[in-house]
Amino acid sequence: MSVKIGVIGGSGFYQMEGLTDVEEIEVDTPFGKPSDSLVLGTIEGTRIVFLPRHGVGHRLLPSEINVRANIYALKSLGVEWIISVSAVGSLKAEIEPRHFVVPDQLYDHTKNRMSTFFGEGLSAHVSLAHPFCPILSQLLHDGASNVDATVHKGGTYICMEGPAFSTEAESNVYRHLGFDVIGMTAAPEAKLTREAEICHGVLACSTDYDCWHPDHDAVTAELIFENLSANVETAKRIVRDVITKIPEKRTGCPCPQALEKSIATDPTRTPTSTKQKLDLLVGKYLK
Repeated sequence: MSVKIGVIGGSGFYQMEGLTDVEEIEVDTPFGKPSDSLVLGTIEGTRIVFLPRHGVGHRLLPSEINVRANIYALKSLGVEWIISVSAVGSLKAEIEPRHFVVPDQLYDHTKNRMSTFFGEGLSAHVSLAHPFCPILSQLLHDGASNVDATVHKGGTYICMEGPAFSTEAESNVYRHLGFDVIGMTAAPEAKLTREAEICHGVLACSTDYDCWHPDHDAVTAELIFENLSANVETAKRIVRDVITKIPEKRTGCPCPQALEKSIATDPTRTPTSTKQKLDLLVGKYLK
């Protein structure tokens, strides 16, 4: 079984309608269980796999998501491209609620996340200067334009720990630093997909103005989900469009060779158990 395209659905995006030949599978990984069952299906003639980030019904806090298991499980099915749909707060007046953003930069402000597959006697340091795949990001921007969504190309996504939303002081500091949108999930996913040599892009759905805006004294989950539900159907149309445009072969981005020159440990010093655990990721480099 090999599926090249994975979709991770964020808040409110718990399923992909229109899939045919649907198969739901449970996947075990060396890092535990993913957020939920993986759903395989065919859409627009292309086989994909879908995973709800927070679990169906939104059961998991951002810090409770087993991102390592999620990415490893998708990798184990042969996934080479991951479209990540994410709810965000806007830190810029021009990024209005219900707009879309395809970020090209990332600032990690999390505190308690597992963001690497490595350790236990094997060290690797991937480049994350450009944290999102430029090829997939362009496709996401074009896909949003194709369905007449308002989309902003580029920008910095600051990933906070959560689960509480920002204080007004925090929100104003983030704006002062020039960040564009704020969310709670992109950082560990970006780091782990790069280590897994998967092309990864984020379709960020603006749900609110955080709490800095004079018309938004406080952000509530009710407000966010109201705007998010309005965006979910558009996000699904964008994803459908992008799926049809993803190239057969990966060229023009660093993602497929991210580990080639990143492993620091002498292979003869790497514990056999760790080699076995990470064989899916590093087997081709540790012969």
